[in-house]
This record gives sequence, C-alpha cells and structure tokens, in this order.
Amino acid sequence: MKISEIYEIFKKYPNIITDSRKVVSNSIFAALKGDTFDGNQFVDSALDKGAVCAIADDKSLTGTEKIIIVDDTLATLQNLATYHREMLGIPILAITGSNGKTTTKELVYRVLSKKYRVAVTEGNLNNHIGVPLTLLKIKTNDDFAIVEMGTNHFGEIATLCRIAKPNFGLINNIGKAHLEFFGNIDGVAKAKGELFEFLAKNNGKIFVNKDIDIITQTAETYVATKNIIPYSKQNYGIKIVPSDSENPYLKFIFNQITVSTKLVGIYNIENILSAIATGKYFNVSDTDIAAAIESYNPDNNRSQKIETQRNILYMDAYNANPTSMQASLQNFINQKAANKMLILGDMYELGASSETEHLNIVQMIIESNINDVIFVGGGFAKAAQNTLFQCFKDVDDCIKYLCVNKISNRTILIKGSHGVHLEKTEKYL
Repeated sequence: MKISEIYEIFKKYPNIITDSRKVVSNSIFAALKGDTFDGNQFVDSALDKGAVCAIADDKSLTGTEKIIIVDDTLATLQNLATYHREMLGIPILAITGSNGKTTTKELVYRVLSKKYRVAVTEGNLNNHIGVPLTLLKIKTNDDFAIVEMGTNHFGEIATLCRIAKPNFGLINNIGKAHLEFFGNIDGVAKAKGELFEFLAKNNGKIFVNKDIDIITQTAETYVATKNIIPYSKQNYGIKIVPSDSENPYLKFIFNQITVSTKLVGIYNIENILSAIATGKYFNVSDTDIAAAIESYNPDNNRSQKIETQRNILYMDAYNANPTSMQASLQNFINQKAANKMLILGDMYELGASSETEHLNIVQMIIESNINDVIFVGGGFAKAAQNTLFQCFKDVDDCIKYLCVNKISNRTILIKGSHGVHLEKTEKYL
C-alpha cells in the first residue's frame, strides 16, 4: 500500500500508537520491532482493543483491510510523518543541544503559544521514533510546530531533519556530551551541526546565540549570513538579578521588564535567551514573552526545586554530562544557602574521557566549601577513592544508607545521568 493511501486512513483516524497496551478505540497500531520486543506479536491484541488497523512488517501475518503489511514498519511510520508534515506545510523549528534542550523547547513553546497554535514534542520524544510521532500529532489547525531532536551518534540529526524537514533551527548549546561516540567537543559540534547543514541546503534559517563562540563558528561553517538570526544578552538588555537564600530562583531584567522565573540556576539564562529570540523573531510582544517565561514551572527533574518535610532539594537528575554538571555545581556553590549537601551520580557515555571528567568534578568539589557529599556509581567511586566522601555503587545502596541515616535541614543538589535514577532518593529525603 502506498504512503498516500495509508495517509487517507490516518486522516480519518489520526491517532497512531506504538505500544499495544495503550491502544484505544479508533487508533492505528504501528507494530515496531526493537532489541527486546516485536510489535508484530501484538497485532491481534491491538485490533481486539479497538484499533481500526495495524501497520506490520511480519509477512506471515494475513494482509487484510485491518492489517497493512509493509516492508518496514518504522520506515513507513517515518515516511507517513514526513508526508503529513508536507501536507500541512507549516513552519517547523527544530531544537537540539547538549544541555537544556527540553527546557528550551518548553520555554519556546510557551512563548510562541501566546500568539500561535503550536504543536510540540511531548516529553523527550526526540529520536527516530519520537520525532515521527510528534509530527503525526500536528493538527490541521496548528500554525507552528516545535520538534526536539536528540542524538548520541553521528548522522542521527541528519536523519531526523530528513523526516521533519524543519524551516528553522536552534542549537541551544554545545558541551561535553556523549563523548564516547563523538570523541571530543569538536565532534559534538559536528553532530549538532547536521541541523545547520540541513537548513543551509534547504534555505532555512537558524537562531544563533552570539554569546557562545562554538555555536557561532558552527553556524558560520554551514549557513550564509542572510539566513542567520543572531541574538545575545546584549540585544535584549539582559541583566541577572542576584538571588538570595529566600528566593533561589533565577530573576532577570529583559528590555526593562523584571522577570521572575521558577527555574533554578543562572545557566538557564541560555535556555531563556533562546525563547526570547524566537519570540521576538515571530513578533510576540515583550510582555507576553515575559509572562510566558514566568509561567513555566519545571516538573520533570530538570532544575526543579522540591521542598520536602525535612529538606530543600534541587532535583536536576534527568541527565548529566561534564558541562551541565559543572554548571549546576558552580551555581550551587555560589548559592546563598545553609547546610549544603551534594548527591551526585555518574556521568554516562564519556568513553575514554570518563575517568578524567569524573576526577575534574571531584576536584571542583574539594576546592569548594561543601564537605557533605554522596557519590553514586563506579565512575565517581573511583575518582573519589582518596577522599572522605560517601560512595555507593548504585542508587539502591544509597537509599539503604538514607533509610538508616535520616538527613534533615539540608539544602541538597541532586544530579546525575538518567540511568542512575537519583530521582528515587526524593522520598527518602
């Protein structure tokens, strides 16, 4: 069956589901395969639950009007998403970056939603499956779409661009992420630069933070000046208002408007600046931009302040790499608060750089005035072996310690790679 024919079915039933457990009436089930699962095995179950049809690539299944047999379900899903995107013809902004891309996406979404109907990536559905699903959720009355793109291998951003065909692009920052696969920060810039390369070939426009040299250099490698939309703190009269122990949230002045955010950490100004730049370009008023930024309250373990009955937590445990870890640490070290404590988890996917990068973080802590430190994971355990800091092999061991040793009246930064699952410590603090 041709993509155009599948698209006619999708137009009648615009709800594609890839998890058979979540199938609802009048949805379309896409039977994807992975390393540990095969969606083809759940086609009958999906149809029993009310799916109008299933897209599958197991040739042993009977091809009927309810089972559409294709060569590759994933490729069909991607092609269908591209077809839908082309039929809609709306502008799409692609966002990527080493740190904070999801926060940036949420801020940009709130800003542009002040003026437009905006479709946006849900959660962090930013890979070869998530991007097509995001595109297929765009409604016919949407004015604009924001698509987050993630990567940990060369070529992935290029593939996502071919699927989504963005008109605009934004690299929020370039840091030491996924060094196991990219080698060094120049490799990270090359991988992220695939977005700029695609836009350059398709006459798209890119937002470029001129305050960050490596982004400016990457942009100038690929994109003609006329297609670069530059921005900086100076452009918008950005001034940071010093925080205090009573109000640790980031506050700043933007074009003489004081904006009080619910984000912790001065490093979030990069994310905010991206939202301001896109809002200004698409003619959102300054007052609406300010209101949109103030309305964003993170609830996803990213720069999130949590007050428990015993402690104040700064939960930033969704992900970590050397760049984001250093930024979070420096902000916490500078913060005016009593009884500071750190619970830090390993930084993953650093390859040959792992030992050095974990040692750098340990040294940074030693040079600070924070002595109450818990490390979780083998990388930090090895780096901290000659210190008096507490070390645990995994979060479960850490939780056992927290159950016996009740921690109270502390201000605690919790940060680590998502796979460490430090968010589990919250209920024990």
